[in-house]
Amino acid sequence: MMKTTFMANAQNVDRKWYVVDATDVPMGRLSAVVASVLRGKNKPTYTPHTDTGDFVIVINAEKVKLTGKKATDKIYYKHSLYPGGLTSITAGELRDKNAVKLIEKSVKGMLPHNTLGRAQGMKLKVFVGNEHTHAAQKPEVLDISGLI
Repeated sequence: MMKTTFMANAQNVDRKWYVVDATDVPMGRLSAVVASVLRGKNKPTYTPHTDTGDFVIVINAEKVKLTGKKATDKIYYKHSLYPGGLTSITAGELRDKNAVKLIEKSVKGMLPHNTLGRAQGMKLKVFVGNEHTHAAQKPEVLDISGLI
């Protein structure tokens, strides 16, 4: 008798909540770990075509570390679709102005750019400061010190 390969689906996925402190953690390393957990790659039941990931809460987003000259040299562009509507902002300015958007942009850039990736990105919750609004979910602390 042959054993069948386990394939996860929406009915047999159990989701956990994790909280990550971004204080003095390099942004790229933090984003890579968080994206991996959002996709579910930390579980033995990982299935590429199914959203098997967990929820991740990132606190202290304004204290994330930008290594090297990224604070001044890394530039994010956006366009309003009007003539002359190109605007740019450096990573350091974006961290000071809207640290939540900086973390979200970094993590979502590491997820698949399709419907599945957008669903996985919805499970990311980023907060400025030490407080978050998801205490009722009883999140576990995700220790990323060994992964950095």
